[in-house]
Amino acid sequence: MKGVEYRGVTSVDGPIVVLKSTENVFYNETVCVRDRNGNKRTGKVVDISETAVVVQIFGSTTGLDLDETSFEFLGEPLELRVGEGLLGRVFNGLGEPIDGYPQIISSEKRNVNGNPINPYARVYPRDFIQTGISAIDGMNSLVRGQKLPIFSGNGLPHNKLAAQIIRQAKLRNSDEKFVMVFAGMGIKYDVAQFFVKTFEESGVLSNVVMFQSLADAPSIERIITPRCALTAAEYLAFEQDMHVLVVLTDMTNYCEALREISTTRGEVPGRKGYPGYLYSDLAELYERAGKIKGSKGSITQIPILTMPNDDISHPIPDLTGYITEGQIVLGRELFQKGLYPPVAALSSLSRLMKDGIGPDMTREDHAAVSSQLFASYSKVKTIRNLAAIIGEEELGDLDRQYLRFGERFEEEFLTQGEFEDRTIEQTLDIGWEILKELPEEELTRIKPELISKYRS
Repeated sequence: MKGVEYRGVTSVDGPIVVLKSTENVFYNETVCVRDRNGNKRTGKVVDISETAVVVQIFGSTTGLDLDETSFEFLGEPLELRVGEGLLGRVFNGLGEPIDGYPQIISSEKRNVNGNPINPYARVYPRDFIQTGISAIDGMNSLVRGQKLPIFSGNGLPHNKLAAQIIRQAKLRNSDEKFVMVFAGMGIKYDVAQFFVKTFEESGVLSNVVMFQSLADAPSIERIITPRCALTAAEYLAFEQDMHVLVVLTDMTNYCEALREISTTRGEVPGRKGYPGYLYSDLAELYERAGKIKGSKGSITQIPILTMPNDDISHPIPDLTGYITEGQIVLGRELFQKGLYPPVAALSSLSRLMKDGIGPDMTREDHAAVSSQLFASYSKVKTIRNLAAIIGEEELGDLDRQYLRFGERFEEEFLTQGEFEDRTIEQTLDIGWEILKELPEEELTRIKPELISKYRS
């Protein structure tokens, strides 16, 4: 009950505090905990039974003893203060300012757990987003309202790629600008500073809201960070009619925190020790993207996750792939060749690409060129495997043409500068130029009228 302090802590285990059961307590309710010296800590109710209430503390539980610790149930879930002053600010994982400025001036608060979106109220995503990166725009196009994750590995330049997308993302045929919401979970200090410095130097910091939960922050804070970020995004999109691009990194750290807390609570583990509700927990976050009828704004999500041991079948990328509409996969082999961005074209996919490209959206030849590049590059992989066995000198003329096409595809189409911003027309023109390496009769995915119009 709000305003009433209770005593009766029965156990303290890591961030988990078990209290004697009280009446009128609800799940996810915020709790104020005080130690014997009156120091305050905040937590939330994560489990309720007839005999006990389990509270998860945001921060350290050092100094909490069983006899002198008191707690007060605040009668409300964890909330984020929202308002016009959000943009340009940097917060910690719980939504508290860490940029040296005071809390934003606003009386409006929103439940960080969000509200489910009625599926009937959703608008199907169709508007093409130009990121300026050929590997994405040309072959795995991003659509407004889509959730398109980046699957990476340790040491690969996923942060650099995410920063480039944030700098360059724009809508075609529209003056509407994106605002960005960035959430870093369990990231190192140098990574956090990289993003702040990048946004400052490119002049986009005033259009970015940042939430940072560093590697030394408590695990529970990593669980709250993406929820605070998506709450801010929902306010900007659906109440301020803005188009919001949300970048969440690193979802692997989020899932590791979820596993750690689940183990502390003694829950039955699932695959590789992750809790059985990992799928539904990730879906709670990913499904907060999209467009809603009656609102001009939208939320587009780019979650970033590092695959343990580059294993795409690991539970985190595996379940993420089920929930999201495709994935951008970074390849270590391309990275070791010195290519940037090392996007593995054949492993990447955008399921909504077909609805956001074509006449009046990008260009009439977009779908055909993309399909032909996929098919031809796939054949290059087969020929390279053959050449590794019999030697390149034993290959026929056509196979050698495909090898030249493959080299140019990687070095000219996939590869570009970190600050190089290509239009979709430039991307498609590069694709046509590379396809000249192949005989016209090999272009089986492109209609003859498009070949005669664009090949020359």
